[in-house]
Amino acid sequence: MKVWPGKSYPLGATWDGKGVNFALFSEHASKIELCLFDSIDATHESVCLALTERTDQVWHAYLPEALPGQIYGYRVHGPYEPAQGHRFNPNKILLDPYARSIARDVRWADEVFGYRMGDPEADLSFDDRDSAAFAPLGVVIDPAFTWGNDQPPRTPWHKTIIYELHVKGFTQLHPELPEKLRGTYAGLASEFVVNHLLNLGVTAVELMPVHHFVNDRMLVDRGLTNYWGYNTLSYFAPESRYCATHIPQDAVQQFKMMVAALHAAGIEVILDVVYNHTAEGNQMGPSLSMRGIDNSVYYKLSPEDPRYYMDYTGCGNSLNVRHPRVLQLIMDSLRYWVVDMHVDGFRFDLASTLARELFDVDRLGAFFDIIHQDPILSQVKLIAEPWDVGVGGYQVGNFPVLWSEWNGKYRDNVRRFWKGDGGTLNEFATRLSGSSDLYQDDGRKPYASVNFITCHDGFNLQDLVSYNEKHNEANGENNQDGANDNNSWNCGAEGPTDDPAIRSLRAQQKRNFMTTLILSQGVPMLLAGDELSHTQQGNNNTYCQDSELTWLNWQLNDEEREFLEFVREVIAIRRTQPVFQRRKFFQGRAIFGADIGDITWFEPSGKPMGEEAWQAGFNQCFGFHLAGDLIGDVDERGQPVIGDSILILMNAYHEAIPFRLPVRVKGQRWQRLIDTADPKAERQWLSASKRYNLKGRSIVVLRTKSPEVKAAENDARSGGGVATGQQQPERESHSITSEQPPTP
Repeated sequence: MKVWPGKSYPLGATWDGKGVNFALFSEHASKIELCLFDSIDATHESVCLALTERTDQVWHAYLPEALPGQIYGYRVHGPYEPAQGHRFNPNKILLDPYARSIARDVRWADEVFGYRMGDPEADLSFDDRDSAAFAPLGVVIDPAFTWGNDQPPRTPWHKTIIYELHVKGFTQLHPELPEKLRGTYAGLASEFVVNHLLNLGVTAVELMPVHHFVNDRMLVDRGLTNYWGYNTLSYFAPESRYCATHIPQDAVQQFKMMVAALHAAGIEVILDVVYNHTAEGNQMGPSLSMRGIDNSVYYKLSPEDPRYYMDYTGCGNSLNVRHPRVLQLIMDSLRYWVVDMHVDGFRFDLASTLARELFDVDRLGAFFDIIHQDPILSQVKLIAEPWDVGVGGYQVGNFPVLWSEWNGKYRDNVRRFWKGDGGTLNEFATRLSGSSDLYQDDGRKPYASVNFITCHDGFNLQDLVSYNEKHNEANGENNQDGANDNNSWNCGAEGPTDDPAIRSLRAQQKRNFMTTLILSQGVPMLLAGDELSHTQQGNNNTYCQDSELTWLNWQLNDEEREFLEFVREVIAIRRTQPVFQRRKFFQGRAIFGADIGDITWFEPSGKPMGEEAWQAGFNQCFGFHLAGDLIGDVDERGQPVIGDSILILMNAYHEAIPFRLPVRVKGQRWQRLIDTADPKAERQWLSASKRYNLKGRSIVVLRTKSPEVKAAENDARSGGGVATGQQQPERESHSITSEQPPTP
C-alpha cells in the first residue's frame, strides 16, 4: 500500500476525493501505528502502518489508495507509568477522537483494559493482550450531502419554545411509523412526528445525546444500557444505534436527512453535548481512545498523584480544557456539527466543568473566550447546564452573555409553590417574570432563563403529581440512585389510582404546571411525553431504562387527549401574545393614574400588592397584569410591538378565593382564555371590577384589548390620523380577534 507524508491538518481521517489523510495528535507518544481493518468482524488489523511523519505533535500520513468505508484504529506507543499520568499500551487498539463515524462499538472484554483485570496491583499492572477483536473502530466517510435550500430557522430567543426528547424513546412505539423507522433519525424526520411537533407549537427540539456513546460494562452485565447517552466516546460521530438499518446511507447521512426535514418544518435542532467527561471513566476504566493516546493531556489529573483523575462530573474523569489541543478538539467538534451537520445550537451538560481553569469555576475561562470570538459558534444557541458535582459547581445565573441557562431555581420554586409550600411567593413572582435577580445585572435578557419544571432527569410531569417518593427499583441499585428531594406531591395516593377526585386533582395540577411554564417570561422547555401524560412509574432516574418505561405511549385515552389539547392551546396563547415574548425585563411601576406599569401585581381585593402581602408567608393567591401597550419593544421594521393586555390569577390554596378583576379604563371587560379548574369553560367576556370565583389550586388567564390597540383600530375605522395620499405606518399588533368584546 502506498503511503505518502500527508498533512497535520485537519485532524482525523479526511477523504478528499482521491485518497484519505490520517492525522492524530499525541504530545507524549514515542510511536504511532495506523491499523486498517477489512471488516467490523475482523479480529486483527490487516495492515499496520507506522506514521513516520510528525508535525507540531501531530502524527500523519496520506493513503492515496484508501476509500470511504475504510475501517481503522490506532496503536500508540509510549511509557506506561500511571503514577506519572501516562497510560500508553500499544496492545490496545484506540478509536480516533476525530472519527466521523463508528464502524464498530466496543465489545466488552478484559482485553480492552490497559491493566490486568484482577491483578493485586490494579491499574498499576500492565495488560499485554491484544484488544483488536473487541475495540471500537472508526470508519472513513464521504461527507458529500445535497442540502438543497436548507436554511437554519434562526428562531429568535424570545420566540423559542424548546422540546427535550430522546431520539429512540420518542418514536419507538409510534403507531403510525413502520417498525423499521421506529427509534431512528428517520423516524424523527417522518411526517407524523413532525406534524405532532408543529401542532404542539414548539420551535426547537433538544436532542438528548446523539454523539456516539458507550453502554457501561456494569450496566451491560446487569442487562441494562446507558439509555440517556451521557457517556460519550466520540465527539464527531452521530450515534449509530439510531440508524434505520434498511437505509443504505450511514449515520452521518441519516442525521443530515433528519435535520433537513426538521428545518423544512421551521424547527431548530439543538444537541445535548457532553464535553465534560468521556466514557473511559476513572483509573479503573478501559483504554478505548484518549486515555491510550495521551492520558496526561486529555484528562485533568490530580496534582498530588497523577495516577488519579479530577472528577467534577461524578463519572470518573473530567476533560482537561486548559490544554489547547483539548480545547481545539471541543471547538472543532462544535463547528463540525454546525457547519457540516447544520445543527442550530447546543445544551452543554455540566457546563461548570468546562469553566474550571484550575479548580474553581471561572466564568471568563478560555472556553468562553474562544466561543465568544468564534464567528460561527457565537451565532448559534448556547445553553448551559450551570452546575457540576464539584465544590462551587452550582453556578445558576453566573454564565456570561450569549449564554442561556437551565434555570434550576425556577424548577424548584414552581414545584414548591404548586405543592402548597409557604414562603414561596416572593421568589415565585421573580421566576414568573424572568428571574431578573439572576440575569439582569450582567446585561443578559429574560431569555437567558431556560425555564423548565421537568426534564429527562427526575420525575416527569405525570409522576410529579402522582408520587411523593422515587421508585427506582428497576435500576438495580436498591432505590439508592436518583434525587430524594423532588418537591413532588401525589395528590392523595401513591402511584396509579381509580379515585376520580385524585385523578381530577392531578389533571388540574398538571394544567397549573404547564400554564405556569409556558406563560412565564423566559424560554419554556417542555419534556417530551409530558403533553401525552406519559408515566415512568415513579422512576426519577431512568438513565438505564431502554424499555416501555421510557418509550412514549402514543395510544391516548380521552383524559390524555384532553390534556394534549390543553397544552396546544396554552402554547398557542404564548405564540400569539407579545406580552409573553418580551426581550426586556419589566420595569414594574404603579398601575393607577397616568403612570401605568408594564407589570402590576394584585391582591384578591383587586388592589396592588402591598409590602405586607408580599411578606406574608401564608399568601398563596395573587394576580398580575401584563400591559400589552407597554412592552417597550419594536419589531424588525422598528415599529412598536403592541398586543393584548393579559391578567393572570393564581391560587395555590386548596379553597376557592373570590378575586376582583382590576379596572384600567371605564367599561373595561376581560375575556377568559383559560381556567385550569374548568378547562372546557367558554371564552366568555366578563365585566371588570366584578369578582371572579378563583377555584382552589387553579390559574385563570384573561385578556383585554390594550387602549392603544383600541385607539389604533378606531382610527382605522374612522380614517382619522391618515392624511390624503399618505400611507398609514404599520404597527405590529397582536390580539385574539376571533371573538370581539361586547360594546360597553
